[in-house]
Amino acid sequence: MLPGIGVFGTGPVVKVLVPILRENGFKIEAIWSRTIQEAQETAKTLNIPFFTNKIDDVLLKKDVDLIFVLCSPNLHAQISVKALGIGKHVVCDKPPGLNQSDALKMVRAGQYYPTLISLINHSFRFLPAFIQLKKKIEDNYLGSPLTLIDIRIQTGSLFADINSFDWKCDGIMGGGVLNLIASHIVDLVMFLTEERAVNVHGVVRTFTKHTDTVKGIREITAPDFCAFQMELKNGILVTVTINSHATGSTFQQEIMVCSSIGHLVVRGGDLFGKKDKNSEEVIYLDVEDMKCSVPNSTLPKTYVKGLCKMVSALREAFLPINDQAGWIKEPVCTAANFEDGLYVQAVLSAIRESALNKQWVKVTVMTEQPDKNELLSAVVRRTAISMS
Repeated sequence: MLPGIGVFGTGPVVKVLVPILRENGFKIEAIWSRTIQEAQETAKTLNIPFFTNKIDDVLLKKDVDLIFVLCSPNLHAQISVKALGIGKHVVCDKPPGLNQSDALKMVRAGQYYPTLISLINHSFRFLPAFIQLKKKIEDNYLGSPLTLIDIRIQTGSLFADINSFDWKCDGIMGGGVLNLIASHIVDLVMFLTEERAVNVHGVVRTFTKHTDTVKGIREITAPDFCAFQMELKNGILVTVTINSHATGSTFQQEIMVCSSIGHLVVRGGDLFGKKDKNSEEVIYLDVEDMKCSVPNSTLPKTYVKGLCKMVSALREAFLPINDQAGWIKEPVCTAANFEDGLYVQAVLSAIRESALNKQWVKVTVMTEQPDKNELLSAVVRRTAISMS
């Protein structure tokens, strides 16, 4: 039997995810929000029987066995660790917490309860075009070695639909393109190449300080532009540009993997390849209809399709095995786990430091919790970046 689900958060992802979960046979038992009014309104809209603004009310419900953490990043670690500790499976949105300290707490909780699912919502791993791209790389379509990965993301304003100042406007609270989009890209590069970054260099900027609905004393500090380079352990150079200033534009992405003999490139959800002097060929066209009905959303179609595929894999993981209720990890073995999330946090931290110091920074994955002085220094650095 599929587990009952408790959802933390009421944002756009939740409004898309709940119909996808139901299409796959999951039952949504409870929803949480910071305010009881917002929780009630969302529960009514999505036809969820129980709503609350108290975290424990969801975690302690007997009919909730799988938790989706889709609220502000400052609560990710608190909810995830507590949920695992009382025997609940967890799927947490990216990034895992606000910093490596949060992510490390989640890693240790996941390691302590290895029989429970503990995943990060990096749904691009399940997008067919990227699965095909990874397969072509493994099949040596481009020969070896790979030399360059060039990634360009263009999207409309992150703040256009925000009615009032919230965490998405605040760089300290986890808002902005670095956390919300670059985290996907850092994870995707690791998924495609099975290599990690050793050094990074980045530029992070907040150009939009006010909008028609966010004005006055409070101003936006979340970055709306970032560009960074990563040197992978095997020598591949990765260049990334994320621009959220394309007014009125839909989400566009181009991920190009190059070698000395050609390239593979994903544009939107389609995959193309070129070798030697041959013309660019079509390898995969995204003509498959999504096998789930979702409401109109500002979320990119590629993200929603990846989310559909990930939920389908979750469903398969919980199907009965040999006529006995249970779950297996194989269907979600390619999903990002908490250890992957810790690595992504390490890269994001290094990019922020590079943006502040204007120099290359080594990526260091935390293995021990820092002392209070180190945490305070990290907050000061992030504040300086947000104010720059």
